[in-house]
Amino acid sequence: MSYIKADLTTGSILSTSVASPQSLKISIFVCKLDGGGAERAMVNLTKGLIEQGVAVDLLLGKDGGNAYLDSIDPRVQIVRLNYKRTLFSIPSIVKYLKAEQPAAIISAADYTNIAITIAKRLSAVPSKVMICEQNTPSYFRGSYTIDRQLIRRLNPILIRLFYPLADQIIAVSQGVAADLAKISGISESRIQVVHNPIVTPDILQKSNSPVEHEWFTPGSPPVILGIGRLSLQKDFATLIKAFGLVQKQRPANLLILGEGEQRSTLEALIQKLGVESSVQLAGFVDNPFAYLKKAEVFVLSSESEGLPSVLIEALSVGTSVVSTDCPCGPSEILEQGRYGKLVPVGDVNALAQSILSVLSTPSKPEHMIERAEQYSLKNVTDSYLNLALK
Repeated sequence: MSYIKADLTTGSILSTSVASPQSLKISIFVCKLDGGGAERAMVNLTKGLIEQGVAVDLLLGKDGGNAYLDSIDPRVQIVRLNYKRTLFSIPSIVKYLKAEQPAAIISAADYTNIAITIAKRLSAVPSKVMICEQNTPSYFRGSYTIDRQLIRRLNPILIRLFYPLADQIIAVSQGVAADLAKISGISESRIQVVHNPIVTPDILQKSNSPVEHEWFTPGSPPVILGIGRLSLQKDFATLIKAFGLVQKQRPANLLILGEGEQRSTLEALIQKLGVESSVQLAGFVDNPFAYLKKAEVFVLSSESEGLPSVLIEALSVGTSVVSTDCPCGPSEILEQGRYGKLVPVGDVNALAQSILSVLSTPSKPEHMIERAEQYSLKNVTDSYLNLALK
């Protein structure tokens, strides 16, 4: 049966295809490609599915945010819904499901998870709904607008109402699964733990790319690296304060990759501590893996996580790591400190001492690379396919 795939809001034709009853189609729905870890994980999953012969549609709820667009396999069909709010896209998702009827539709954010469970019910199609929780739902902190705060505070109620309607409920770590069960009332036995597909074949290739930054020239002081959205959750303020203590004992530079609403606050802190010459907020970069491999130590300073992709990426390129023992993910990834240093959340002194310890005695790269393989694209893609076909 022939069909035309189009932008469901503008009517513009994106592609034409011929459906094959023998081919498996899986759709993945993300809000937008704005550089977040969940979005990167879903883009990686599209690669893994395509490599296994699955037809993949990528639904984008909002216009804007094309951080990962260039890394999407050309065989992936992109459908733009173009809505300012994800829940407003439900009618278009219903139309899409009725027209395409994929074997499964996957999403990985609370609001997109809710949207596809509602759309599935309204469309009455047999497509399997697979929702993935990336973070601890009980965590709430941020400088949101009033309406956004209201939506975030309603999330536990919406999760309890709509998550049970999904065919498969996935959490990216054991900690997230436990938190989701507590918030939703869903039995933890019904929640499948499937890690994000983080370690991909192209990470090593990209990590070997040159970095044109004066701090990575031979003979320069070691670089301490932080990566993530400049938000309260990532708590880069604690990392900057800890770096101030590190620098009092030995020369070093701190480079933070990422963008976000806390930039001005962090810039003011850097100026207050008088470390402007050795701390840089470099913004979003296309290839963080090259920086990861060349840094002396990677530091995760977060207050809360689900499964911090960048911590695994650091391990995969053999870079020593220091992380807060935040909920959830770091202690699971590092096996309670076997593969990297764990420190209490918000403890400036402990973070500084652990960084100094790693700078003095780096971890063995092969030790960490072996651990990272647990999060390989192939392993995770197989898990998703098994659940889709279950």
